[in-house]
Amino acid sequence: MPNCRKVVLHWISGDETKLDPFVENCISDGVIFIGVVGKDCSRIEDVIDEIVVGDGSDDARDILTSSHPDESLESAVAFARSLTGGFAGEVEIVEL
Repeated sequence: MPNCRKVVLHWISGDETKLDPFVENCISDGVIFIGVVGKDCSRIEDVIDEIVVGDGSDDARDILTSSHPDESLESAVAFARSLTGGFAGEVEIVEL
């Protein structure tokens, strides 16, 4: 699904059944950062972290996450763009 290594998830649907396939796609696509903005974004970030960690047996499953409560989509994208070093690169917005 994502084409970039950094994704800002604009959480608008509230349908948590979409999270697991989204995160698994991000892992297989080599995503290194997921920022979440929208309703309950802090909790959604925690859910994403749990999906990434899984049972803890696969060290290769590693994605930096952040949540941006009370922030705009533009602010979350600006934060993602500000990441440098190993986290440098373009940002893709995904709406779920």
